[in-house]
Amino acid sequence: MLSFGLGRLRVSGNKIVSTAKGEPILLRGVNRSGLEHSEPDHDSFVSAAGMSGYEFHYIAYHWKANIFRIPFNQDWALNGRGSKTADDYLRDIDRVIGWAACQGAYTLLDLQWLDMDHSFGAGRQFVAPLPNPETPRLWKMLAQRYKDEPAVMFDLLNEPHDRADDDPYLLYKPDGSQYPADQRRVTMAEWKPWAELLIDTIRAEAPETLIFVSGTNWAYDLRGFPLQRSNVVYSTHIYPAKGRDWDGAFGDLSLVAPVFAGEIGGQAGDVRWGRKLLDYLTERGIGWTAWSMFDEPQLVQRFRPTEFGRVVAEQMGLR
Repeated sequence: MLSFGLGRLRVSGNKIVSTAKGEPILLRGVNRSGLEHSEPDHDSFVSAAGMSGYEFHYIAYHWKANIFRIPFNQDWALNGRGSKTADDYLRDIDRVIGWAACQGAYTLLDLQWLDMDHSFGAGRQFVAPLPNPETPRLWKMLAQRYKDEPAVMFDLLNEPHDRADDDPYLLYKPDGSQYPADQRRVTMAEWKPWAELLIDTIRAEAPETLIFVSGTNWAYDLRGFPLQRSNVVYSTHIYPAKGRDWDGAFGDLSLVAPVFAGEIGGQAGDVRWGRKLLDYLTERGIGWTAWSMFDEPQLVQRFRPTEFGRVVAEQMGLR
């Protein structure tokens, strides 16, 4: 077992609670990116990403994080990369889950990239607008692998969003067909059927696992939820450029369903904004994982919090 005795979580009303005791749990932590893009070295994927058990101990103990969101790569989980197999990649994900769990922290596995070979528009942007036909197979495999691990939760797709004008790839429908070439918008009409299919795929293998579903507009907008599915958490991503309609985008939903901020992030000049956001989330009982330990905008540099990182760490209870 990778979960080191961590208890399973479930949804009750608009809260995430302990299955054993029914008590609300506020999940707050960080994104530890790297496994989605770090080409494996001679040793492993985690080695290439610079990950270590000490790092997880540091953030869990000193910052009091109780969750780590781990972005990963669909293609590598299914097919491996270079000389490393898919089993090598999955064993490295197992290591990360164990490192977090032995510190008393949960792991949220986030489907960040479909692969590292197709960019969706200018600037080599690898976050896909929607899943592809391989995604149900991925989640079926992961659900089978982690169904008995209470420490593991699933984030279906990082950031559903409109296709960029220079994105050359068509959008897939859940039945495997494609939308017309001029279809660029991704609304709830396009995303909901995918989310329901992936939830049902996971539920067939892991009926108790907590599932996180992002909104549209790069995950920010949760209007149109909740789904007719149980034990689901709705995940928003919040950055300064998105504006301040927090009530409309996700706050109103939090009154009737569990909401989580899978990404929040900012630069040194966003400290005041960050404090207001974290106060807002705390008032509404919304948990979060800040972006990111080692990718921009960074929370730490040489294990020292950045200005924005200190705001995040202090909110969790920096020792």
